[in-house]
Amino acid sequence: MNLIDKIDVIEDFPKEGISFKDITTLLKDKEAFKEAVRALAEPLKNEKIDYIIAPEARGFVLGCPVAYELGIGFIPIRKKGKLPRETICVSYDKEYGSDELYMHKYDLNPGDRVAIIDDLLATGGTIKATEELVKKSGAKVVKIGFLIELTELKGREKLDSDVYSIVQYEL
Repeated sequence: MNLIDKIDVIEDFPKEGISFKDITTLLKDKEAFKEAVRALAEPLKNEKIDYIIAPEARGFVLGCPVAYELGIGFIPIRKKGKLPRETICVSYDKEYGSDELYMHKYDLNPGDRVAIIDDLLATGGTIKATEELVKKSGAKVVKIGFLIELTELKGREKLDSDVYSIVQYEL
């Protein structure tokens, strides 16, 4: 199955000049959704991964079923004020300003092996911050997987870990 055919491209959304990749059309197609989860899980099957890590919100949609497929736990990365226990934080710069990502302080231990899953790799800022958050805990990022990669933005060059993507777009 060609997953790129299941992703709608909406021009000029959310603003003029942006070509938005809408995965909701893929998610509603049960066979395409299963194939996307299988494709994201496959490169991790022989990596001895302890946890899948994913940033909110679309990362959760793909990260949770990948964790289930692999029979391992899932750890959410959230925005400020969304986690009830003690957290650790990483700040990062975005196109317009800065943001922070949080994880429960004791979710990971030194030596844990994790994979990060998200829907889309563009400039890499959010995933670089997620990678730094995992490193801050003493865990190791083994691989980072994306359903979609916008290759011309070169986001993977910002990341320290092995990156794979299922569908690639050039701008």
